[in-house]
Amino acid sequence: MRIPGSKILMECLKREGVTTIFGYPGGAVLNIFDEMLNTDLRHILVRHEQAAVHAADGYARASGKTGVVIVTSGPGATNTVTGITTAYMDSIPIVVFTGQVPTPLIGNDAFQEADIVGITRSCTKHNYLVRDVKDLSRIVREAFYLAKTGRPGPVLVDLPKDVISTEIEFKYPEEDVFIEGYRPTFVGNVKQIKKAVRLIMRSKRGVIFAGGGVILSNASEKLRELAQKLNMPVTMSLMGLGSFPGDHPLSLGMLGMHGTYSANMAVTESDLLIAIGARFDDRVTGKIETFAPNAKIIHIDIDPTSISKNVHVDVPIVGDCKIILGQILEALQDENLDELKIKLKPWHKKIEQWKQAHKLTYKKNGSLKPQFVIEKIYELTKGDAIIATEVGQNQMWTAQFYKFKKPRTLLTSGGLGTMGYGFPAAIGAQVAFPDKIVIDIAGDGSIQMNIQELATVSQHSLPVKIFILNNRYLGMVRQWQELFYNRRYASVSLDYPSPDFVKLAEAYHILGMQITDPKDVEEAIIKALSTKEAVLIDFRVAEEEGVYPMVPAGAPINEMLLL
Repeated sequence: MRIPGSKILMECLKREGVTTIFGYPGGAVLNIFDEMLNTDLRHILVRHEQAAVHAADGYARASGKTGVVIVTSGPGATNTVTGITTAYMDSIPIVVFTGQVPTPLIGNDAFQEADIVGITRSCTKHNYLVRDVKDLSRIVREAFYLAKTGRPGPVLVDLPKDVISTEIEFKYPEEDVFIEGYRPTFVGNVKQIKKAVRLIMRSKRGVIFAGGGVILSNASEKLRELAQKLNMPVTMSLMGLGSFPGDHPLSLGMLGMHGTYSANMAVTESDLLIAIGARFDDRVTGKIETFAPNAKIIHIDIDPTSISKNVHVDVPIVGDCKIILGQILEALQDENLDELKIKLKPWHKKIEQWKQAHKLTYKKNGSLKPQFVIEKIYELTKGDAIIATEVGQNQMWTAQFYKFKKPRTLLTSGGLGTMGYGFPAAIGAQVAFPDKIVIDIAGDGSIQMNIQELATVSQHSLPVKIFILNNRYLGMVRQWQELFYNRRYASVSLDYPSPDFVKLAEAYHILGMQITDPKDVEEAIIKALSTKEAVLIDFRVAEEEGVYPMVPAGAPINEMLLL
């Protein structure tokens, strides 16, 4: 039977298990959207293409599935670039389908033409321009395979208008995907596993460092088993929060620029660092030369290019985190772990002293503090919620004061630091889990980057809770200007005037509240969580509150500015 490319695309998406698409229509993809009406695929119409990608990203992070986006050509395609780069930096599996002008017009500056393949070459795991409808099904299968396997990431498929309208005889290809030169390693080298175990058994001050790769590979249970078997403390990168329970006695919390005192000191004074699915970015390491200076480093990662890229490691192990942790656990069965635990006792005593001497805290002076709001959110959700954040102070306070107990419950832009990410990401998570509590913790600056998506939650009846920590500033930039620029506040005040977020919410037919007094916080959050509709709360918090501890850029992570 002869069918057009648009129907072939729908058939391929169905075979890939896709149930939900985020997107925005336009001339170049009208055939696709028309064909979509003949399927049971759910389309979430956003109000900006950037939000479509962030929503697909949030859907992927929360569910573990691959997020899917369809947008039109030209500006529709170029508007996806920030979202694609966000997913690329954090290794999130999404497939973005962009419309394109007909193939004869490519390169002629046709209406709404953009070289999106060229534009996104550096921020996708791979991208395609489909020039022949005969290649479409193969390319779609490859796109999903590439997005999900190895180190995950975004894949873009550019679809010229004539390709998706051309009819051919179609039979879905059943053979396995084969891509020349693409062979991810999953199982760890046995010799390297043995070397790692020898280092572990010799250590007296070991620390496990968990990154986002633990979550992406669904290795959290194996991580917990390893930590408990070794009785070794665990610290996490921002992307790794939730990979190990934040309320566990072995948890040190987050590492790095705004990490806990105990985590930063423990890594600095460790003699062994077991890094799992982390890439040692600059926000974690601080000054490279002083990072874990006396430690032997074991680095487990599926991406060989991430190993020894920033920090020299002693035992590299390439492969899937879950599989390799299983191999290490098996190898440890022949070791005397009681002897190791005895050696670690003085180390635990020292760490406990650090924890007690420098707890995460803030000054309570009667004003509404953002940290207090986060504490209340955690207390009232009991940690059983999906939390999305924007970027800046709101993100760091959340990382510090909300104890993430489970993987895939924190959705945040780590590598790129994208303001405006959290709200559409929360939309994607709510679509994936309609019955779960999904909260976007935002700043008054970042929420305005994609605030038009209030229309999306209203139209699709998504009960996302938007909690704005409103300090009338671009808070993180203001904090840096306070500390390093003599309080010369350049272009950071948002109080000209500050928007009435309650009225704005109501304009989109959403319940809005404004809270200024700490005693009203609990009641407002309880009301929001018990409402089966979207709610926006504008928490008017202290204007010049800072995030501490803080490591100045380029300084060693043990040289922290404390409250």
